[in-house]
Amino acid sequence: MSVEASIEKKVKAAFQTESVSVQNESHLHSGPATESHFNLTIVSNYFSNLTRVKRHQAVYQLLSEELSNGVHALALHLFTVDEWSSKDVYPPNSPTCLGGSKVDERG
Repeated sequence: MSVEASIEKKVKAAFQTESVSVQNESHLHSGPATESHFNLTIVSNYFSNLTRVKRHQAVYQLLSEELSNGVHALALHLFTVDEWSSKDVYPPNSPTCLGGSKVDERG
């Protein structure tokens, strides 16, 4: 099973999600790893009474195996259903990689 599929499966099972988006952004970064950078958006009422820090800690704990075995970067965007349905809440794009052989296209 790919790392991307593993992340999605674990997140759906643990957080009873309304919506999950796992984007593999490894190709945007330098180096040979093909499953090292992910952008993860989770919409779940599991997060309703949790601070932003507690939400992140819950995901880090769930994905500790992946984070210990090759996942180098994990951008997290964690929302309740009400937050997600708000017109003002959208996950930001990941920043452009500036390391290694990738060139910053912003100039």
